[in-house]
This record gives sequence, C-alpha cells and structure tokens, in this order.
Amino acid sequence: MGIAACRPLQIIERNGYVPGDLIERDREELEKEIKDAETEFRAALGNHRGNLEWRSTVTFASLEGYLADQARCADLLITGVDRNGSLFDSSHHVDIGDLIMQLGRPALIVPSDMVKINLDRVLIGWKDTRESRRATLDGLPLLKKAGHVAICEIVPESEMAAAKVRLADVVGWLKRDGITAEPMAVLSTEDDAARLGAIATEQSADVVVAGAYGHSQLREWALGGVTKDLLLRASRCSFVSH
Repeated sequence: MGIAACRPLQIIERNGYVPGDLIERDREELEKEIKDAETEFRAALGNHRGNLEWRSTVTFASLEGYLADQARCADLLITGVDRNGSLFDSSHHVDIGDLIMQLGRPALIVPSDMVKINLDRVLIGWKDTRESRRATLDGLPLLKKAGHVAICEIVPESEMAAAKVRLADVVGWLKRDGITAEPMAVLSTEDDAARLGAIATEQSADVVVAGAYGHSQLREWALGGVTKDLLLRASRCSFVSH
C-alpha cells in the first residue's frame, strides 16, 4: 500500500486577500506531485504478486496524523528522510519523530540513496526499556531472516555485570524463536549515539533495530540522542518502534 499526503499552501495576508491563480497553481502542483508519486510506486512494485493499493490526500490537517491513520491496516510502515528538504516546509515535510510516536506500528526508515535492503547483518541497540522490548518483538520477522544478529547494550562500568545478565536473558528469549544472537555489553562513552553508530559500522550492520524515544520526545529532540541519530543521520536502515 502506497501512502502520500501534502498540505496546501498556507498564506496569511493582512488584507485577507490571496490571489486565486496562486491557490490554483499550488493545487495543480500538489496533484501532479501526488500523481507522480503514485506512478513511481506502481512502477517500482509492478512485479508484486499481490494487489497494490494507493491512498493519498491533500489536507490542511496533520500529515503525520493522516499517515498514522492509514497504517492501522499495515504490519510495517516503510519511509525515508528527505535530508534536502526544509524542516519549515509544512506542505511536504513529515516529522518522522512525530509520525513514529503516533503510529502504533514499527517503521523501517530507509536512506534515500539506498537501492536494495540487505538483511545479512542486523544489530539490536538494546536498553532494558519497554521501547527496546517492543522494537525487538516487532522485529522478530526481520531478525529471523538475518544471517547474523548482534545485540548491544552500552552501559557505564558500574552496570557492566548487570548488562551481561540482561543480554543473556534476551539472547535466550530470541533463541526460543530460532534466532541466534551475539551479546555485546559495551562500555559507555560521552556520546552513546556515536558509540552505537561506530559499533554498527564495525559490525557491518545493514539494519539497526532500536526502540524509539526512550526519553520524552522534547528532551530527545533538544539534546539529541540515539533516536534522532537513527532517524536523521544514519546511512543504513533503521527499524524503530515506540
């Protein structure tokens, strides 16, 4: 199922007048962009054996809300991040963080320059939180297809022993689902997001599985963090769930 949404141009004039031809041009441009997106979607999945369905809208309402609503009939949302897009373009830009908070479904975030998703090596970024537990459970179908799975928890020295016990529990749980995972308890540095990224590179991870927004969204957005790095800066796929 393909989903697309745009918001019409919003212009505020002191005299309350907006030229009609400007509104009409904007409407035509949005309709063309949505039609082009549908054409690209159907061309990319033309060999799909099942049925293809397209849903789209031009709305003044929240784009994130519309996409989240449509995901109610899906197992997984696949999306990307337009690094070249403006964060202030509310007509096209979707706040991926807000979307994930509303989804109630896992999301696979794919870099725009990626042409093929490889599931050979998967890294689970673990914290003993509900978000990590949810993401790992949601990711079981993906993990079962992986050639190699590693699960990493980044902790200070004082928690190293406890982390190894936690990881052993998760490794045992995954094994009951037929998944062999390599546990990694790693010493924390000042920047755990950068540390996780470095480990993903060392592991040649094709996909990172992680729980989204372990802290409040406001705090995470203000201070950075693993979720923000996974969503906006990664060069590999991220499988995230809240």
